[in-house]
Amino acid sequence: MRGSLPGVRRAPRTRLYPRLAEGKSRSRPSSSKPRFSGPQEGLDRPLPASPEQIWTDIRDELRSATAEFKYHIWIEPLELAGLHENTLYVRAPEHIRTSVTERYLPLLRRAAAARFDRRAVVEIVGPGWVATSEPDRASPPAARPAGATADDGRLNPKYTFDQFVIGEGNRFAHAAALAVAELPAQAYNPLFLHGPPGMGKTHLLHAIGNYVGRFGSGLRVRYATVEEFTTEFVDAVRERRTGAFKDGFRGADVVLIDDVQFLAGRAKTREEFFHTFNSLLDSGRQLVITSDRAPDELADLETRLAERFRSGLVVELEPPPAEARLAILAKRARVDDVDIPDDVLEEIAERITSSVRALEGALIRVVAYASLRGEPATPALVRHVLRKLGEDRTPASCGISEIVDAAALEFGVERESLLARDRRPAVATARQVAMFLARELTDHSLPEIGRGIGGRNHTTVLHAVNRVSATMRSDEAVRNSVHNLRRRLGAGPR
Repeated sequence: MRGSLPGVRRAPRTRLYPRLAEGKSRSRPSSSKPRFSGPQEGLDRPLPASPEQIWTDIRDELRSATAEFKYHIWIEPLELAGLHENTLYVRAPEHIRTSVTERYLPLLRRAAAARFDRRAVVEIVGPGWVATSEPDRASPPAARPAGATADDGRLNPKYTFDQFVIGEGNRFAHAAALAVAELPAQAYNPLFLHGPPGMGKTHLLHAIGNYVGRFGSGLRVRYATVEEFTTEFVDAVRERRTGAFKDGFRGADVVLIDDVQFLAGRAKTREEFFHTFNSLLDSGRQLVITSDRAPDELADLETRLAERFRSGLVVELEPPPAEARLAILAKRARVDDVDIPDDVLEEIAERITSSVRALEGALIRVVAYASLRGEPATPALVRHVLRKLGEDRTPASCGISEIVDAAALEFGVERESLLARDRRPAVATARQVAMFLARELTDHSLPEIGRGIGGRNHTTVLHAVNRVSATMRSDEAVRNSVHNLRRRLGAGPR
């Protein structure tokens, strides 16, 4: 496999701070503080004495909130490249940079807010990024393209309309979002996008912002999650600068608010959001909101807010059908420059049906697992990985041809030899094990198995099944090979 394979090899590291990423982060005493609980009253504390300690604290937070498997693949290779005021520049090896930016940037931001600064900003940079000579200051961000707005740095440049795969479940939402991007405040205002997590709501939100930033002739875009809106509002009240906070949102031409369902239970923030909402609409600004539920289902919000949400266009995003799931996976593989067989993509698309995010996550896991284990990506490997991670509970199934391929690979023989009349011991053992597993893992009859493995008769197959069953009790090598093949074929040990 080629391309951006996670976990294969780390890119050479150019360190701004010596020893910054050496080894694993130092352990810290356990704390009763909830993971990424967000900025709260009373969490202010003096900053660590050095950038190294800041990054150590953040890595500790990330480790506590990330599964070990994911941590070692995606988080451990990251380094702190620079620090300027409340902005951390985090260097990622090129082969995982895109995936880290798309999937782990929110996690990094929450960790930085919890352990460094409640208003922390995190930017992912590549191996070639160079800081200034001053040890605690980073070089200024790269110049933005003409027409880009001052607040679009929080938008993910990968989330564009071109990269959005259109299907029956999201066609209307895509059309509405594009209309808003082309004619802000003239098409649908407000636009309320809702659906279960992972359906593409955030992608469309960023796509609107990126489109306006590129073609909007200087229109100002402001993007924020409700969590970020709340954090900025709390800080503004504490520091008595609510005027600047209001101007920051109400002065934007296009305001994009993600995950509005989290307004529930935040009375003061909800009040400020209500007035911001009215101000934007009254002044002819565009407002786009996302939620995991429809306005009528946001029971913990005030009636007046739900009415405002319903006053524009409300569009639901639904789970993608099979064809759309396959197209999403194929596009993601092209974007990441991953060479992966079509039958592997089809297997993932068949087994992961819940959301776009789950689809892409499954692809990343399969590619990472295959790369780390040095195995080819196969449909059987997909079944094994997804079942191991608890994401696939469908019964194990595989075909005779797939079993033959796996047995030939396990015993180091040619597929053609296994199917022919070759009587060499290694070939004969591989053939008999293939027959044994075909009997165990498929619903085919003995004659069907014999026809599928070189045209043998049912007596030969029965003999092979009995022989392998007996040999496994006394021959550890054969027993291990059978276990390996069960795992590779997605059946797991027995």
